[in-house]
Amino acid sequence: MIKIEKISVMNLENAIRGARNPLNSWARSDSYYDDNGDYVLGENDISLGHRLAVSGSDHRKFLRQIFVSMDITAPLYWWKEFDTYKVATVANSTSTMHKIHAKPFGREDFSCDKMSEGALCQLDSLIAYMEQTRLKFVETKDKALWYDLIQLLPSSYNQLRTVTMNYETLINIYYARRTHKLDEWHVMCDEILKLPYAKEFICIKDEAKSEN
Repeated sequence: MIKIEKISVMNLENAIRGARNPLNSWARSDSYYDDNGDYVLGENDISLGHRLAVSGSDHRKFLRQIFVSMDITAPLYWWKEFDTYKVATVANSTSTMHKIHAKPFGREDFSCDKMSEGALCQLDSLIAYMEQTRLKFVETKDKALWYDLIQLLPSSYNQLRTVTMNYETLINIYYARRTHKLDEWHVMCDEILKLPYAKEFICIKDEAKSEN
């Protein structure tokens, strides 16, 4: 299970202006703000950005200046793989250490959509034990009980993080994970494809190979 929401794309104007700095071609920029206050890239700027994007990472430095922020709720087993992309990412997460005891445990706290009935029965038993332990910890503040919760917590436990990345990082994520075994990565890649100018700036590696 993965949920991706509150997506924002920022700094398009500054990034595309910077892309024109090497050739002093600012006069050719045709981007503008629409009636909703959104920055819309014109055909000239899209064409320039696309040419730079397919030319390789040395030429598409402007993509590192297009920032994306999103809230992602995903299981710990997915976050362990996401943490591969520590470069050019920032994340603030909900705190397991401080807040694990703050609310009752329930199935909704875990990614269990692929579990068999037998596995669900085992999970339900674990949830019941952890909830019993949580209540004892709330009452007694016994640190040993807190350790029980932390060390018993399965990798299917869902965690919310607010993540900021850039388009260059998203290129790496998309091409490394679009055929991954985990369905969560397919959902992530589908969301990447919905971002502004993803076709022109992110989904470019196959095109670059065909041109070489």
